[in-house]
Amino acid sequence: MSKIAKKRKRLNIISNVYAFLVYALLYIPVAVMMVFSFNDQKYNYYWNGFTTQWYTKLFTNSTLVDSLIYSLIIAVLSTLISVFIGTIGALGLKRYEFKMKKFIDNMLYIPIIVPDIVLAVALLIIFLKVGVSMGIGTILIGHCTFCIPYAIVTIKGRISGDNETLEEASMDLGANRVQTLLRVTLPNIFPGVMSAAFLSFTMSFDDFIISYFVTGKGIKNLSIMVYTMSKRVNPSINAISTLIVIFITIVLIIVNVMPMIKEKRKTKAVEIQPKSKAPRIIAGVVATCVCIGLVFVQKSTISNKKYAGQTLHVYNAGEYTGENLISNFEKKTGCKVVMDLFDSNEQMYIKVANGEAYDILIPSDYMIERLKQEKLIQPLDQDKITCLDDINDAVKNLSYDPNNEYSVPYFWGSVGIVYDKTKVSEKDLKEQGFNIFLNQKYKGDIYLYDSERDSFMMALKALGYSMNTDNEKELEEAYNWLLGCVNTMSPEIVTDEIIDNMAQARKAFGLIYSGDAAYAMSENENVGYYMPNKGTNIWCDAMVIPQSSKHVDLAHEFINYVSSYEAAYDNSSYVGYTSPNTEVMNDLQQNDFKGINAYNPIRNNKYDEVFNYNAETRKIMANYWSKVKIAASNANNQ
Repeated sequence: MSKIAKKRKRLNIISNVYAFLVYALLYIPVAVMMVFSFNDQKYNYYWNGFTTQWYTKLFTNSTLVDSLIYSLIIAVLSTLISVFIGTIGALGLKRYEFKMKKFIDNMLYIPIIVPDIVLAVALLIIFLKVGVSMGIGTILIGHCTFCIPYAIVTIKGRISGDNETLEEASMDLGANRVQTLLRVTLPNIFPGVMSAAFLSFTMSFDDFIISYFVTGKGIKNLSIMVYTMSKRVNPSINAISTLIVIFITIVLIIVNVMPMIKEKRKTKAVEIQPKSKAPRIIAGVVATCVCIGLVFVQKSTISNKKYAGQTLHVYNAGEYTGENLISNFEKKTGCKVVMDLFDSNEQMYIKVANGEAYDILIPSDYMIERLKQEKLIQPLDQDKITCLDDINDAVKNLSYDPNNEYSVPYFWGSVGIVYDKTKVSEKDLKEQGFNIFLNQKYKGDIYLYDSERDSFMMALKALGYSMNTDNEKELEEAYNWLLGCVNTMSPEIVTDEIIDNMAQARKAFGLIYSGDAAYAMSENENVGYYMPNKGTNIWCDAMVIPQSSKHVDLAHEFINYVSSYEAAYDNSSYVGYTSPNTEVMNDLQQNDFKGINAYNPIRNNKYDEVFNYNAETRKIMANYWSKVKIAASNANNQ
């Protein structure tokens, strides 16, 4: 074998290996996702056997299905609009000379090169200034804004000088401009049009940033839905992603195979007889009848329900609702529930304060106090609230709402230390409490929670102070305590990823909410939960009715239903946080959460507290916490 042949062989091997690695990088994560869509385990952290249940649950999850439908509708409409405008724009820019042509041509690239976040903020400002109601219309406008430039650029690249010659020939032979466009121009640029269509559809279907900023009125596409599952991604997402991958694969196969089939038919000169339209017509009629029948049945089913035709707008945290709670309530009342999801109490507050209308809010304790002070929520009609007797006394009449005049508890719990029993001794925990976060034995092996409230609570309790202090000297001491922690202990500052990480015991310990600790403990028997004797935060998220509610009676009905045994059990068993329903809490403590102390936050400790709302203190904490995070970043980079 010659040197040249050997060199070619080596290059060929290297090329194949390189190609294999590239494709492996691209497709192995997809393959893993598809495999885990059949995993009989709730959160996909390890293989637990084969099941198809997630595909079944996918189609019973109305929220997820609705988000998929919204994604498809928006993607299809934005694709049609973008390709239509893109085709006209590309032909105009390519064929005609006019003033400002070069400027317009260059301006096309601005939406392409500008970061999505900039475009999203700009669109949001415009919509707010104009007074446009946020919803599917604003999302569609946003998607068309960034899809149209891509469509024009893609199609324009397909238009050549040969096309223009063919068009002139067509018109010389007697065809008008419309006939020429349809029979000559479009067939010639069709590959470019299809490329633009596929690109526009993919970009629209996949978009999150712009959609997130300009959405409203309960409209959530699939990307927003997945994002709101910040704590844990439901395996149904794997199932729906698998179906999307399979669908795309089939479409690509069809697109590539059809030209080959057509070419074979041409070479064989096979005459294809026109198919009878009768079967299609019959199928269409049957499908229409079925749809009408289903609509009629649905209407007849709910027409006798008290709240039929009403829509209840709920604003809740992501992944904070039982699997069947919404669907069961809809069946019970005949109403439609639209649930928007927020990332934080502050995000929820901004929307409500700016006039966004909801019927039910589910904020945390301190935020309820703020909403009360600013008269953004209304007192409950105690004659319509029938569930308070079912609520645990330990979570009633708390400081933020002493007589439960405004709120009914939804979930509650504590903040404590989740730890690996094989690395951390209970002796250290009992003797040091939150000061264990300064113990050099555990340097580089701890998590801090990325929240100024929770982190300052820990520091203040470690120093023996109230977590509701407004003493600036005590707050400064807490800041120095946290500063010492990040400078000497090399902690990792995290949010919800601590749940999975501690379930897999990746570090010795960290600060965590009790419900998340309960999940980690259920996944790993070596994980424990400890509440320091110097006290901690006992928190409560509760249901309130905002002043903007349009369906107050239905809102009261929802509160009563959520507090019932059936709904509370579904809620708590699925989410993992403690139910305020006494019977549910006791039953789950003896069954699903047996031996998991994190599930029960009740204890007699005079130092345990509930957060109060204090705007000035919150600002001080936020300012200090930003400095702590900068210090942590600098320490880790050294």
